[in-house]
Amino acid sequence: MTPSLETRASRRAARQARADVAEEIGLTVHDVARDLRRDVAAVRLPLPIDGAAAAEGSRDRLLAQLDEHLLPRLAELSALAIVVVAGSTGAGKSTLYNSLLGEEVSEAGVLRPTTREPVLVYHPADAELLAKGPVTEIARVVEHEAVPRGTALLDAPDLDSFVQENRSTAQQLLEAADLWLFVTTASRYGDALPWQALAKATERGASVAMVLNRVPKDTMTTVRGALLQRLREHGMTDVPLFVVPDAGPHEGLLDEAAVRPVRRWLTLLAGPDRSRAVIVRTLKGSLGALPGWVGSLADAVDAQHEAAERLRATVDAEQPAAERLARDAVAAGIVVGAAVEARWRELQGSVGVDRVKMRGDLARSSRRAGRARERGLDALREDVCAAATRTLVASGARVEERLRAVLAGPGAPDGGEAVVPDGVERTAAREGAVPPLVRLWSARADTLVADAVRGDGAADVGRARFEAAAKAFGQRGLASLLLAAAAGSGDAARVLERVLGPLADEPVTTLRDDLSDRAASVVDREMSAVREALAANEPTEDSAAGLRVRLAELRRLT
Repeated sequence: MTPSLETRASRRAARQARADVAEEIGLTVHDVARDLRRDVAAVRLPLPIDGAAAAEGSRDRLLAQLDEHLLPRLAELSALAIVVVAGSTGAGKSTLYNSLLGEEVSEAGVLRPTTREPVLVYHPADAELLAKGPVTEIARVVEHEAVPRGTALLDAPDLDSFVQENRSTAQQLLEAADLWLFVTTASRYGDALPWQALAKATERGASVAMVLNRVPKDTMTTVRGALLQRLREHGMTDVPLFVVPDAGPHEGLLDEAAVRPVRRWLTLLAGPDRSRAVIVRTLKGSLGALPGWVGSLADAVDAQHEAAERLRATVDAEQPAAERLARDAVAAGIVVGAAVEARWRELQGSVGVDRVKMRGDLARSSRRAGRARERGLDALREDVCAAATRTLVASGARVEERLRAVLAGPGAPDGGEAVVPDGVERTAAREGAVPPLVRLWSARADTLVADAVRGDGAADVGRARFEAAAKAFGQRGLASLLLAAAAGSGDAARVLERVLGPLADEPVTTLRDDLSDRAASVVDREMSAVREALAANEPTEDSAAGLRVRLAELRRLT
């Protein structure tokens, strides 16, 4: 085989190898990238812990990279290679862009900002290869014979434009590009912006070239050497660098000789096989950068879970003591206050609540007097229930204060401020929830008396004492006395001891325990409110695992 034939054969083999690589990437990675995009979009980092804001920014950039570049490119590997011309305000990128085309296609001028509308130019013969996507949706699309085949040149707005929309569009277009042609000047190459943009390109594995524009001839060697040193320091030794001499004040296009090296380089990228090589190289770089991003995002999700577990443990640790305090308040009889005691003194004078006559172990009273006492004891019941309501509400309020202290006070776990109780919301919730609890407690007393009078589970002598007491106070009145005694009224307990003897102990204890349980349930409601807020502010349980599955798939395929 002659050398020329060998060369042609090796070139064909190389082209086939690149095509095979592209085919493999397109057919196997696209589904993984699509699944990754779904999993990344589902990631939530709601707890304001250290690193959460940075992780959210990284997640948003990763989504943009997938949406703007990777997914469209993986779906259309045969599409044109997008070369974006980007730079700072006043860098002369639109003038350079037009000069490469030999015609004013993108607006350029001295007023800033000048580039408002992105312009995408491609060769007319490549019309079928121009894939519709994020770039074509936001750019003005133009055909031009001067564009090298297999590529499309994109003039983006200024990265540091005064107009926020322009800056956002520029970043979006950079994410969609296969190759960045970054334009800066001799006076501005040391600014932070060029290196921030180039760092982002490196981070996502994009192919980059740099144009140093408007370089005075007498300092060209010095400036070029300084910029090359900067590139080496940033690990960009393979970045092509083109230097365009300063043409001085002028309008219109640059001299053809000034832009010839850049145009020649773009031509070297032209053609389906060569442009595909650029695409695959950038695509592989972008895919190679994904594992680091995805791994960091998965770590951030794990950090959220760990923070949530610490917060949950903090809340759980508070519950036993809070419940014990609420129960102790009921057991100590502090429910009854001045209002109940005043009502009792009133009933002593109005209906003789404590002057029921006894014959042996049985209370003796007419039904008429019993009905009068029952009506009077309704007011006592209202006072007891009001006191019980205040006690349970106060127990809940103490818990809320304590939770606020341990979740957002000094030494609180990271992220606690996101789930700290809302005072207004919790007050309204308690005021709505406690009265029904107390009404159920009150109804429980009526049920106990009705069962006792019927003799359910009691001996005949016990039923007789309850029947006599119910006649002297009315069944509802007797239940009111049981409630008052359970709430801590010594006066009510003494009357019950007189008319029922030891038979009063069990229903009083039952009602006291019932109220204690309801006080504990109020505490649990406060704790549950924080746990619910925590559940709403925690990533889904398998989100990190899903990301790591995609990470493993990416590493296997790339």
